[in-house]
Amino acid sequence: MRVLVTGGAGFLGINMIRYLLSKGITDIVSLDVAEFDYPEKGRVKVIVGDIRDRAKVAEAMAGVTQVIHTAAALPLYRKEDIFSTDIDGTRNLLAAAEKNKVERFVHISSTAVYGIPDHHPLVETDRLDGVGPYGIAKIKAEEVCLEFRGRGMIVPIIRPKSFIGPERLGVFALFYDWAKDGKGFPMIGSGNNRYQLLDVEDLCASIYLCQTLDRQKVNDTFNIGAKEFTTMKEDYQAVLDSAGFGKKVRGFPAWPMIWILRLLEFFHLSPLYKWVYETASKDSFVSIEKAERVLGFKPQYSNKQALVRNYKWYLANIGAIEGRSGISHRVPWKQGILKLAKLFF
Repeated sequence: MRVLVTGGAGFLGINMIRYLLSKGITDIVSLDVAEFDYPEKGRVKVIVGDIRDRAKVAEAMAGVTQVIHTAAALPLYRKEDIFSTDIDGTRNLLAAAEKNKVERFVHISSTAVYGIPDHHPLVETDRLDGVGPYGIAKIKAEEVCLEFRGRGMIVPIIRPKSFIGPERLGVFALFYDWAKDGKGFPMIGSGNNRYQLLDVEDLCASIYLCQTLDRQKVNDTFNIGAKEFTTMKEDYQAVLDSAGFGKKVRGFPAWPMIWILRLLEFFHLSPLYKWVYETASKDSFVSIEKAERVLGFKPQYSNKQALVRNYKWYLANIGAIEGRSGISHRVPWKQGILKLAKLFF
């Protein structure tokens, strides 16, 4: 097979490419607006381009038999870019895939489509309610996928929980920077809520199952997350324990912190966006029973194992990380005024 990975230079993209290579799949195309600056560059056909550019999409789609669509404009992007990339870009890709008779198109969505729910665990048939432009765009992108699925295409939709692992920075770099420097973690609320995460290797395994199992079996929508997770306080404490400074997670009343973060976000003084701080003090977990039953999905990493694995990768690569910042998952987000808060922990 020839596999096109959109967003191939991103966090999930490079992990998926490495996973495919480990499975002996060597005919891989990466399409991303960012440069592909990994050691695997010589083993992948790299096309630098935007999924909103139909000519670039057509170039990348030539001869492709399967698509893994990971490219997305993340929540810190401008609303216009989120909508045009996540919705229009997805439509461009699906239209080109249909024209080229691509066998399967695996779409990576998000559990952000559930918004701020009133029950747990969440199942695939629950009501969708996007919070902010990103959540709304992810719902509309799924609607585009369903449109093309209705026209006969095989379009598995995967809704992963927040996933971490090698190359993942973004908001998690804030925690890891504090742990590295012997600081504790502030928690919005008591930290006694259960917040499911996911290791990127387990996500890659679920995508690969959708690539290789029976076509009709995988032509569906699946929640993907860790099977083993406890509370926010207990899971994140594992990182502080690994750091070895004896620091602890400290909880603070949720509503005062949320109002402060709303104000800081309004004045562009904080890297945290609404969906992060509005849900951080609440339970957030999905049922993976359908993926287990239909796909045979068996996650290997618990929340604690995934967090510590990501932290150890961060420490091992700190020299290449320091001084970088941006709004993608591959670089640390600027801490803004939160850097001052670090002094008190």
